Amino acid sequence: MIRWLFALIVIASGAVPLAGPAAGGQPVKVAVKNGDVSLGAFLWRPRGRGSFPAVLINHGSGRTREELERLGPYERVAENFGPVFARHGYVVLYLFRHGVGPSTALGINAADLMNAELAAHGQDARNALQLNLLDGRDMTDAVAGLEFLRRRPEVDPRKIAVIGHSFGGSLTVLMAEREPALRAAVIFSGAGYSWDRSPELRTRLLDAVRRTTVPMFFIHAENDYSTNSGKSLDAELARLGKTHRLKIYPPVGHSADEGHDFPNNSVAVWEADVFAFLDQCVRK
Repeated sequence: MIRWLFALIVIASGAVPLAGPAAGGQPVKVAVKNGDVSLGAFLWRPRGRGSFPAVLINHGSGRTREELERLGPYERVAENFGPVFARHGYVVLYLFRHGVGPSTALGINAADLMNAELAAHGQDARNALQLNLLDGRDMTDAVAGLEFLRRRPEVDPRKIAVIGHSFGGSLTVLMAEREPALRAAVIFSGAGYSWDRSPELRTRLLDAVRRTTVPMFFIHAENDYSTNSGKSLDAELARLGKTHRLKIYPPVGHSADEGHDFPNNSVAVWEADVFAFLDQCVRK
């Protein structure tokens, strides 16, 4: 288990950081302001002197109580991601959006909200709520994280990428639409669960990739719930002549749950491919 440095850095708009993260990939617990709330986040930085390229990590929709007991907290997922990116020379912000990890007290996470809506009002209502969260609350959280990174003195604000998983993968596609200065977007298992269930989400994401200029890399394990999202979005970028890549890895584990979660449980599978893409797009 990584030993945390519990130095709290609260960044208001235009404020100068009170302290910096320790060198060598060790994390610092930080607070990211989004309006009147402070979101919890973990920050890693590489060894050496900046300025460094940076990545924002958009996690999934959150975990239900049962999933937390079975899979563990999102803080553990952050531990898998952060040191890997820092080791490759990137400052890493793993932001916990409303209802997740250190931000649990700020409200209900997207997964629980969507599950409740599904139970109460059906699939169409869940689909509508999902889009509302992606373009609303969760987007404002993610944008706050991006602005936090841009203000960091050790970050080169011209060299920032966004990485997303599952719901966070859909969020990353939409961020690439609205943030043309991003240098790259990597989407793990994006919309793997929802693509085949939500015509509204399919339309929204396809519209987003038509409007973006950000290079995009779509990644699935073959036993994800569905790989149709990555295939369809990548094909649309190819049709438009935009920079894109798609890779579908062999099955990971023995279930769709394990396949969908493979970026968290199988870093060694994707590490070389992801950093080849990032280094080509972000560092040039």
